[in-house]
Amino acid sequence: MGDVFEIADLNFSYGDNHVIRDLSVNISEGKITTLIGANGCGKSTLFNLITKNLKPRSGRIKLGGTDISAIKLRDYAKQVAIVHQYNTAPDDISVEKLVGYGRTPHRGFGLPGNSEEDEGKIALAMQITNIEKFRDRAVSQLSGGQKQRVWIAMALAQDTKILFLDEPTTYLDIRYQLDILRLVKRLKTEYNITVVMVLHDINQSLYYSDEIIAMKDGAIIAQGEPEQVISEQLIKDVYDVDLRLTEVDGKPFVLPV
Repeated sequence: MGDVFEIADLNFSYGDNHVIRDLSVNISEGKITTLIGANGCGKSTLFNLITKNLKPRSGRIKLGGTDISAIKLRDYAKQVAIVHQYNTAPDDISVEKLVGYGRTPHRGFGLPGNSEEDEGKIALAMQITNIEKFRDRAVSQLSGGQKQRVWIAMALAQDTKILFLDEPTTYLDIRYQLDILRLVKRLKTEYNITVVMVLHDINQSLYYSDEIIAMKDGAIIAQGEPEQVISEQLIKDVYDVDLRLTEVDGKPFVLPV
């Protein structure tokens, strides 16, 4: 396995506000990579740059050796699936229909309905995310954790090997947070999906990531395996707070008080 994304000399600004500064980083294939950092550090902007929702002022982002600026959105969607932090759907749309939208990049223009292959991918996505029993229910009737599974299922229906998740546990209670993170881990281990996600919880980052990228002021200040990256000094540097680091079951654990 190599690097799926190669990012070099990246710069981005909103007017005079420089958000990303000369940023270079590679993202490994077949791993769960988590972006962490304080609010305003640039992690969400980096996420949006890699997912083609923003265009860099300078620098390059390569996917499999090709600059993503040269990849059409439809073709990019055949390689990369994205679940954003905020998602909306019509109140009356069913779970199965919403998941089916994930097949849009693969459908030919003007072809009505789903092909046999489409139906198979939709069914598999719902099976993986354990939402088959909700297939005919309106998405608006589901709980927050159930809705998040539906959005992930729609992304899986795209049948890509790369999945981006922007703060997938936001607004969920602890049960559903762990439920979603365990699902993410399964996607990597059982289906060999490369996952890139943004998380706020440091301990969840420690336990559910293969690699962590820590950001501050639009730059990468640390990258590597969680146990190697997370330290009391890094927490101080990134979040400007003094927190103790201990061990639980042989793994580092941040005491958040």
